Amino acid sequence: MSMSENVLTESLQRDPGAENYVDRKRHLWILSVLWPATPLISLYLVAQTGWSIWYGLVLILWYGAVPLLDAMFGEDFSNPPESAVPRLEQDRYYRVLTYLTVPVHYASLIVSCWWVATHPMNVFEFLALALSMGIINGLALNTGHELGHKKETFDRWMAKLVLAVVGYGHFFIEHNKGHHRDVATPMDPATSRMGESIYAFSLREIPGAFKRAWDLEEQRLSRCGKSVWSLENEVLQPMILTVVLYAALLAFFGPLMLIFLPIQMAFGWWQLTSANYIEHYGLLRKKMSDGRYERQQPHHSWNSNHIMSNLILFHLQRHSDHHAHPTRSYQSLRDFKDLPSLPSGYPGMFLVAMFPSWFRSIMDHRVVEWAKGDLDKIQIQPGKREYYEHKFGVTGHQQANTAAAK
Repeated sequence: MSMSENVLTESLQRDPGAENYVDRKRHLWILSVLWPATPLISLYLVAQTGWSIWYGLVLILWYGAVPLLDAMFGEDFSNPPESAVPRLEQDRYYRVLTYLTVPVHYASLIVSCWWVATHPMNVFEFLALALSMGIINGLALNTGHELGHKKETFDRWMAKLVLAVVGYGHFFIEHNKGHHRDVATPMDPATSRMGESIYAFSLREIPGAFKRAWDLEEQRLSRCGKSVWSLENEVLQPMILTVVLYAALLAFFGPLMLIFLPIQMAFGWWQLTSANYIEHYGLLRKKMSDGRYERQQPHHSWNSNHIMSNLILFHLQRHSDHHAHPTRSYQSLRDFKDLPSLPSGYPGMFLVAMFPSWFRSIMDHRVVEWAKGDLDKIQIQPGKREYYEHKFGVTGHQQANTAAAK
């Protein structure tokens, strides 16, 4: 363990007790607000130096520097005392940080569009900026995720507003009412199967997520005696916001937006696909005798306690506790012992996932070990079971102990 890892981890893990508990990450959460402003820093550096490399600053940080910092600083396993959680939940500071992130996303998108419209750029510079904005606006989904789980009307509309920047407003319904219900079951298009590449997963997840969201809203509105095309449709509401936003950007900044906006939007969607892909890879809830699935537990999600990436993602990577307690705010999320754990934070795992063989070499044995070698407890890509039986030398619970010992 490095000195930097020791110092940071030890300082975070001190627990003075519930009565006097102080969140030692309290002021570090501002990084989750500042991270969406990275494209503005990128463009400032281009303006000051003239170096094209700065167009790719977000890409370099996201896929390079953040994983390295995760490796350097390690993991934080500390939890707030449970008796301190009500106080943390009532502290408006944490909620205000999520609100502040929304205008930062809009500022980065608008300034980037202005830059594209007013500065000469070659193809590589254009693509670097578009993909950078895709990463940033993909993380708008993370802000929308945090806000969308809240019960207050203001928070829920802020979620819709930030989801509009990346054109993925149906996430508001799909995630809360669909994914959280069906996670780690074959019914969930947002749960990946062991042996399924991220590319195959995306073809199932992206259309499946929209269909599920639309169907859920259609059913809800039908029960209320209203048309699915009603403005009360919470899938349509953020979609309309996206149309208005993108139309305004096109009107102000010209036809280049017809290329720039779809690229950043598609790569933003890819960030969510990447998150969904790694968060529940191969995990499966047990089907009960009545045909229903067991209640979801923390072990039905892959967890990550890596410090740096959690600080820029509002603790998204403590995904196990989030699924067990969806309304719990980011500052209160806990780690548990013996959870399925990712070997790196999300940015590093997103990069690895783009190389299926590399990803499977890292994750497949972890899935099998977690299932104690029982392939019946793993969600496996159709047609791949025989391959895994041969690879791990098991067929199901009958030979579970064999693989667990490997």
